[in-house]
Amino acid sequence: MPAKNDAPVLPGSRAVAKHVRISPNKARRVVNLVRGLPAKEALTVLQFAPQAASEQVYKVLASAIANAENNERLDPDALMISEAFVDEGPTLKRFRPRAQGRAYRIRKRTCHITIAVEAVQVARPAKKAAAAKKAAPAKSAPAAQSQTTEESE
Repeated sequence: MPAKNDAPVLPGSRAVAKHVRISPNKARRVVNLVRGLPAKEALTVLQFAPQAASEQVYKVLASAIANAENNERLDPDALMISEAFVDEGPTLKRFRPRAQGRAYRIRKRTCHITIAVEAVQVARPAKKAAAAKKAAPAKSAPAAQSQTTEESE
């Protein structure tokens, strides 16, 4: 009987930060910046992002990279963010005194940040392509020389 997911499972790791004291909408803005990027590039983007949530997302991503490196023995340079999402956590309910004896509710929202990274094959066709380019002119050069000798005769 086939499994639920028949797709090949790529090696990877994930990290979750729960009960982060920031609004899920504000955290989603930052997570959307880095979804699908290579891990090292995403760290740089988060380091210079002006949003307050970028610090928390940076920590979760760094943890996911460390998990992949230490637990799965993966190369941190070959990691890509495969999954990144923010779920809503429990809301802390507080009250603020207002005029004429009223009390307004203040909702202090929390969120759960999840980031998963997976290893991708680092494409290194540059060496093969460069070798092919070097070999191609060498093969065509004798043909060009033979054409010129035929024309001169």
